[in-house]
Amino acid sequence: MIIIVDERIEVTEAYCASLGREGLSTTGFNHIEFDGWFHSAGLHDLAAVETIIIGSFPDRERAISAIKLRSNIPVIAVNETTGLESTLNLFSTGADDVVRKPVHAREFIARMGAIKRRICAAPRQSDFGHLKIYFDGRDPEILGQVLMLPRRERRILEYLAANRMRRVNRSLIFNAVYGLFDEEVEESVVESHISKLRKKLKHALGYDPIDTKRYLGYQLVGPNEAAQANAAAADVDNDFAGTGLGFPAASDLLVEAA
Repeated sequence: MIIIVDERIEVTEAYCASLGREGLSTTGFNHIEFDGWFHSAGLHDLAAVETIIIGSFPDRERAISAIKLRSNIPVIAVNETTGLESTLNLFSTGADDVVRKPVHAREFIARMGAIKRRICAAPRQSDFGHLKIYFDGRDPEILGQVLMLPRRERRILEYLAANRMRRVNRSLIFNAVYGLFDEEVEESVVESHISKLRKKLKHALGYDPIDTKRYLGYQLVGPNEAAQANAAAADVDNDFAGTGLGFPAASDLLVEAA
């Protein structure tokens, strides 16, 4: 989720709309609302925030310092002047990047990616066998062919790839894709998106790259890991079949996480 802070509602709405068209969940605040939310938000909520974009409002340098004192959330400040001193002040108070207006949504995405790479050596792309996933808004590729995806499905795939070393549950995916403040959408929509996404990937790859375990969540896997998971499920199915007790198949237990 991306948060935009500016005292002008037309500015926050414009940024939210342009970033939303790129598939990012966004929320706009004026500086007073943001200050109240940020200092009362729990760590779980703050963990769902990918970047905070700081626009124009009084004493914004203090706001940047406050963000950095409580979190490591990347901050991009938007500068509307050409003065060097203003830019240096924003950097000195903790801004991770400073951009000059006008700025396109794709530039924000590129700069967010650059900040992530500086902070945690995040890759520009991630490969899972023949599947190549980008983190700059491009659709994934399979054997060099672009796989066109709706923006929500693409964002879920990117989120799973970015968290490839761990399982993520439905709530984490929902917060990343829809944000914390979208009360008009139920978390269960994640299951629908993933169901459609995995069908497309399975059709193109010949295997299901999204491994699911009840109560544990989802994890993106390569062809070898997928084959091992299927073999393990088959072994368990055979063990149950030998008992004659009519247990459900293990593959049926690997249902979408609640």
